[in-house]
Amino acid sequence: MQPEACTGQRENQNMAQYSDLLLSEETLKAVERMGFTELTEIQEKAIPVMLEGREIIAKAPTGTGKTCAFGVPIMEKIDPSVSAVQAVVLCPTRELCTQIVDELRELAHFRPQVRVAAVYGGQQIDRQINALKRGAQIVVATPGRMLDHMHRRTINLSKVSIAVLDEADEMLDMGFYKDVCKILDRLPKERQMVMFSATISREVMDIGWLYQRDTVELTVEPVKESQPKIHQYMLESVGRQKLADLCYILEANDFHKVMIFCNTKYSTASLSNLLRERGFNADCLNGDMRQSERNQIMARFRSGEISILVATDVAARGIDVLDVDAVFNYEIPLENEYYLHRIGRTGRAKKEGVSYIFYGRDELPRLRPIIRYTRSRVMELEFNESGELVEKGLFQP
Repeated sequence: MQPEACTGQRENQNMAQYSDLLLSEETLKAVERMGFTELTEIQEKAIPVMLEGREIIAKAPTGTGKTCAFGVPIMEKIDPSVSAVQAVVLCPTRELCTQIVDELRELAHFRPQVRVAAVYGGQQIDRQINALKRGAQIVVATPGRMLDHMHRRTINLSKVSIAVLDEADEMLDMGFYKDVCKILDRLPKERQMVMFSATISREVMDIGWLYQRDTVELTVEPVKESQPKIHQYMLESVGRQKLADLCYILEANDFHKVMIFCNTKYSTASLSNLLRERGFNADCLNGDMRQSERNQIMARFRSGEISILVATDVAARGIDVLDVDAVFNYEIPLENEYYLHRIGRTGRAKKEGVSYIFYGRDELPRLRPIIRYTRSRVMELEFNESGELVEKGLFQP
């Protein structure tokens, strides 16, 4: 069935309020406690449609409040007196999984009977089995670990009434298409399914055709004010000078949260150690760490206890931190898309951000295609005779 489309921007620019919706007192108190009064555009469009029980394919930029867009209807529709799993949220990464769980638990603050369980790899499965046995009504999972529980018969999906695919394009792009299909095949036929995605890829559309009916397609167009405002710079810097230049830029600016990207686990650990030796509050995130360590580091970064996070592209996938001031490409990304993923960590929530690329002349053949592919306007920097960092001109790839 061809989806019913709902696109464009609000005709009325006055922000809709949560109080405008017919929500329970528990939900209204929870969103107020979380500091939310106004609905984002995706929330205004998606929540009423989900409350009607209709299925959704929603295209919306990251950082637009998608978790509450599906979290609020989930809270309204599940029965707290029934301990069976009633809602399943599938997402691509462990970090995103824990973020969604945290936000859903905040939404359930005034519903003490509602339990939310996280199911993802990198954590002891026995701990997750115990959480499921205690009777979680909402399960947030990565596809691989969800299948593990299904094969072990440690999760019962027969009472699921809502299924959500969050960051669907990224999840399917990571190779989870067959896993997602296996999970959806095990859900009751009479269930509501919604998908949220930054882009609507062919795989997303295929899932929609196979598993959705009476679908409403929602699109949030990035308005000018919400477009990422990222000032992009590049500086020729190699060897030991690269660390010195990084420290110079960090000291010359009042950055509160910084992400620095390297290509290897070794580089992240080495660079974070060098920065700490120079007095910077830095730590690293890479695939060698236990999930508990990663969670602790991310919690410290979000709270501001750590101001500089050095990470690989894979380890940083799914991380959603709204107030990153600056991103450094300490090493040239291995894939064109990685550059967009990196700089997209800053300039969010209508704030301006800044990104830097450090490169050597021998890396220009790799850098030029990245700049052309992303259609970025990147300003070259150089140090003048006085030792000041100044603009040289736009880079011509």
